[in-house]
Amino acid sequence: MPLVAAAVCPHPPLLVPEVAGAAAPELDDLRAAADAAVARLLAAEPEALLLLGAGPETARFDATDHGSLRPFGLRRDVRLWKVNRAGGDVLPLSLTIGAWLVNRSGTALPRLARAVATDASPAECAALGAEVAADLDRRTALLVLGDGSACRGVTAPGYDDPRASAYDEGVATALAGADVEALLGLDPVLSAELRAAGRAPWQVLAGAVRAAGGDWRGDVGYHRAPYGVAYLVANWERV
Repeated sequence: MPLVAAAVCPHPPLLVPEVAGAAAPELDDLRAAADAAVARLLAAEPEALLLLGAGPETARFDATDHGSLRPFGLRRDVRLWKVNRAGGDVLPLSLTIGAWLVNRSGTALPRLARAVATDASPAECAALGAEVAADLDRRTALLVLGDGSACRGVTAPGYDDPRASAYDEGVATALAGADVEALLGLDPVLSAELRAAGRAPWQVLAGAVRAAGGDWRGDVGYHRAPYGVAYLVANWERV
């Protein structure tokens, strides 16, 4: 069983305290939930980690790639695993924050990353998930990065949309139940209208778990919408 566990975390830049500045304490509970989810992922005793998040295109990244927090006012590179001494920052935001979370845990486990195109269809996401599961050659845990809707109130980035709350509740229920089919059933058009950046990565997770087989249980550790954006933290583990 190469795929041994999975965790879902959001990827707002404000998760990094130095980016958030004076507002950092406002997300202390989210930061703690994400740290706990990563710790629980590591408790499954994987031999490697695979980070998965949305990006402008579907792509693979290797251990020496890195991302940057410079677009958010912080002159800092975030390495995926090994120090990269050449090239530019290539990780999209989702994987940059994911790498920051993993590095924050202090683990020395090897890690790679995959990006899925934001506009990938559910079928493409499921196929990518199956490919991810088939490629694993050792006990691997999956860290999936993705935000929920960004339309929870008039101050939200996408303004207020009455469909947003039900959408996020549906995602939370699917994550809590490790419901693969519910995640694969998320409508990409509605997801895009609600600016839900996690739709494609969640569907890759569903495809990977379906291909890996076995019985899984889910647990949601955080589900709130500070700043009008839904953030969900969850763990999936084999029964």
